[in-house]
Amino acid sequence: MAKSFLYRLFGIGKIPASYVSQLQTEGIVLLDEGVKGSVTYLNFHRPGKSSAWERRWFTTSIGLTKARLFALWGSNPIINVPLTDERLRAMRYSLENGETLCVALDAALFHADWSGTIEYRFRTPQAQQLLELLQKQIV
Repeated sequence: MAKSFLYRLFGIGKIPASYVSQLQTEGIVLLDEGVKGSVTYLNFHRPGKSSAWERRWFTTSIGLTKARLFALWGSNPIINVPLTDERLRAMRYSLENGETLCVALDAALFHADWSGTIEYRFRTPQAQQLLELLQKQIV
């Protein structure tokens, strides 16, 4: 599968060099940049925002190190959870259409004043491999 158009043209979805060096010290297990992604909010409520259903698309990067699972939306972390964190086990992981990793979580898992469900989807040819590696890490 080709990288997103925005990644190929502008480098959107590329991990910043400063972040890469930090990941390298942790030991990169799997990494993919320029991935087509989306976030879906279901019955979502937080201070100042609520939505029964909302989806946003973006170009992202996702990876797994020996220390954490991470994903970036631009240069901002959207998932950044150490493998030792119990919340990682509370997140739900699934494979959709063989090439999309879905990471679903209760919004209150990371923010006490949020509620609803957040679903992140990452369309990558490495989705199956990433899911298998994650399942081994969080057992």
